[in-house]
Amino acid sequence: MPYPKIAATVLGALAVAVVFCAGCSKATAETIDVYDDHGGSVVAYDQRWAGLARRGVNVRIIGPCQSACTVLLRHIPRSRICVTPAASFGFHLAKRQRGTDILRAGYAPDIMGWINRHGGLTPDFIWMSAPDTYRFFRKC
Repeated sequence: MPYPKIAATVLGALAVAVVFCAGCSKATAETIDVYDDHGGSVVAYDQRWAGLARRGVNVRIIGPCQSACTVLLRHIPRSRICVTPAASFGFHLAKRQRGTDILRAGYAPDIMGWINRHGGLTPDFIWMSAPDTYRFFRKC
């Protein structure tokens, strides 16, 4: 019977095509735009960004990200963050020590160095914007 042999050949070719096509198309990750984000509870932001990081999101900073918003730097790899010319980060002490500890733990040594060179974390904001942002993050 020639039919089983033909069916096996067709199924084999179909399986190869499916595997080949699966390797050809890449799923694009979700991109989160951050702008005019004034922060809030560090703990709540920490949980939110941890969840988004598990989903593999990309982040595009297109405006101010201040206070608790900056906790995203704790969870999202720099390879998944880009900044526009209007991007800025506002760093300061959190209202509670636990929040400050979470923020500090999330800032890479080079970013913490930038913060320290600009007065350190205090109750007042320190703003990082272009061209400084381009030293740490890729341009969108």
